[in-house]
Amino acid sequence: MIPPTCRQPGFSLRPPLALALLAAMLVGGCGKKKPLRVPIAPVPGATETGIASWYGRPYHGRRAASGEIYDMAKFTAAHRTLPFDTWVEVRNLENNRTVRVRINDRGPFVEGRIIDLSRAAAGKLAMIGPGTARVRLTVIQRPSSSKPDLFAVQIGAFQSRSNAERLQRLMKHRYGECRLIARDGQPRLFRVLVGKETSIDSANQLAEQLRGELGSAFVVRLDIMDNDTL
Repeated sequence: MIPPTCRQPGFSLRPPLALALLAAMLVGGCGKKKPLRVPIAPVPGATETGIASWYGRPYHGRRAASGEIYDMAKFTAAHRTLPFDTWVEVRNLENNRTVRVRINDRGPFVEGRIIDLSRAAAGKLAMIGPGTARVRLTVIQRPSSSKPDLFAVQIGAFQSRSNAERLQRLMKHRYGECRLIARDGQPRLFRVLVGKETSIDSANQLAEQLRGELGSAFVVRLDIMDNDTL
């Protein structure tokens, strides 16, 4: 479900050449730049439309970003910015089927997709075979309590840790705050996140700036587990 990293030969980190080459290596950074997606607000009635995907094995039984053990038979989902324990209704716009899921994980970390459903939820929407579907999310219940809002901008996801560390070093020099987060899977991915913003608006502004430089960037919520950077 995650596209392979684009490959480029070795290089030295000397801007602006480094920026151009690193941008070419970003997952999803090889295509045409798309408009920046504004994150959905975590308030009942808020909606978001886009592409849903689903995940099962090998993630089944592994720890989700919330700290829970992921169970693909439960009605849960991964979202990039909604707080954990937010409930959303997902409507498959291709067959009008609906399912309600609880957000307990982070993802999908592929530009153009808005939610990663558990296998059980995907089954309810009849999208296991196709793998993806165009959907509309509607927030139906926000968590009773939530942690302070913190956001960053993901600018890359690499199979090669060394490539991720090169980009991290460069962006840390330019922006001060840049972290490396590992996501287990097949293959394992190393995500590069810039910034530590306290509002969606400031995160969007940073994302727009980074998209101008790199061509690929999107806002993600920072969670407690993300403070344990590599």
